[in-house]
Amino acid sequence: MAKPFNRILITGAAGDLGGKLREGLAPLANHLRLADRMPIPDLQAHEEGLTFDLSDEAATIGATRDVDAIVHFGGASRERVWNDVLDSTIRGSYHIYEGARKHGVKRVIYASSIHAVGYHASDSHIDTQAPVRPDSLYGVSKCFVEALSSLYWNKFGIETACLRIVSCFPEPADRRMLGSWLSYDDCIRLVASCLTANYVGHSTIFGVSDNRAKLVDNSKAAHLGFVPQDSSEPYRAQVEATTEPLDHMAATTRHLGGWFVDLGHPDNEPGQ
Repeated sequence: MAKPFNRILITGAAGDLGGKLREGLAPLANHLRLADRMPIPDLQAHEEGLTFDLSDEAATIGATRDVDAIVHFGGASRERVWNDVLDSTIRGSYHIYEGARKHGVKRVIYASSIHAVGYHASDSHIDTQAPVRPDSLYGVSKCFVEALSSLYWNKFGIETACLRIVSCFPEPADRRMLGSWLSYDDCIRLVASCLTANYVGHSTIFGVSDNRAKLVDNSKAAHLGFVPQDSSEPYRAQVEATTEPLDHMAATTRHLGGWFVDLGHPDNEPGQ
């Protein structure tokens, strides 16, 4: 049976989630082009590895040549000093979209984050149309790329699914994650659904599994076809037995961004 894509570019392919997608998306494409600032280990026959920094305009645009879709998981993976965020996520994502425009790539799957809306209240149960409310420079950079991808959809017809991933780990590590957890397998299902959906346009979807406690509302992203199959419930007893109850007066509990809302400015000198 023919695969839906000839070649998919995955950025951030040497990272934790990139490595999972490298394996999970293989059934969808004849070839995977894997890009990261670190070398890609153990390349397989269907894989091509590229090593460059996303701030390198020529290298990034060159990596988008002859691909059918881009899974953009590269960039700063957490709060960093401003120049790191600027180079890796903001400049780097602009280079990705310019590459897509110049080389005729019509669909991008972007790893956004809950931190784009991290200052919304945890009990507000926001949907994907809630206004952005970033909790960090990292969150601001995600808002920028979401806006950039909207521009490239409206002006150039490049579709993007912005995945506001909440907590993607092997298993939930604390009580907050009982509502925010996204399993690795569901992350693969999420990306695959967005790659193969008939219509994406410019869409936003939260990356969460089918947890009993749902922090967010994905109903307005049903057209993307993501049906999570995992849940945090099998881990509940263990998590509740080994972690302290949440302090419901703490800002980290009251806001979707969790501990990011307590972070200071990353460029501050110690003590400032």
